[in-house]
Amino acid sequence: MVIICGIDEAGRGPVIGPMVICGVTIDEKDTYKLKSIGAKDSKLLTKQTREILFEQIKKIIKKYKIIIIPPKEIDDALLSEDLNLNWLEAIKMAEIINELKPDKVIIDCPSNNDKEFLRYLKKHLKDKSTEIIAEHKADVIYPAVSAASILAKVTRDREIENLKKKYKVDFGSGYPSDSITRDFLEINHDKYDFFRKTWAPYKQIKSRKKQKKLGEF
Repeated sequence: MVIICGIDEAGRGPVIGPMVICGVTIDEKDTYKLKSIGAKDSKLLTKQTREILFEQIKKIIKKYKIIIIPPKEIDDALLSEDLNLNWLEAIKMAEIINELKPDKVIIDCPSNNDKEFLRYLKKHLKDKSTEIIAEHKADVIYPAVSAASILAKVTRDREIENLKKKYKVDFGSGYPSDSITRDFLEINHDKYDFFRKTWAPYKQIKSRKKQKKLGEF
């Protein structure tokens, strides 16, 4: 019996809200079950389908671990001399691997330099002998990573909805490409704690507002 762990993230790029990283474990011989229910890269599925698959996946896999990384932790990593977004992801992925203890790990690699990413991640593993595959588009190729992708995406979506309900606001998807998000950011950049303040769209608005205030004197 070979236990494999698929790991993926959701919400790497938004200017609003958390990033979510998920790892799932499954017996390698059972991965066909994930394919049979239609598990694939979460971006290729509708929100309704993802919600349905979320529950089905949990019945098929052995274990899963979800880590929610709030905006402040992301900002702190990017402002640190020792960290960046890739290293932060590597540390969280290592945390998942250390807890789930799989025989083999498959990661949807966030870095263009997969060898350097793997080297950094392995530094944080308790079991250095764990086999790890880090590939781009792994969520399209490997069912276990597809499953992790879906669990991460659904969790991220729910976190976003919870923020909207908590603050009684609509900021759209949270991605800078969303016009609702951009308009909300323009008006409310200094009112809420769910913005990623190290993101370029936030810094640009902050700088523009500061210049405008200085021009008023």
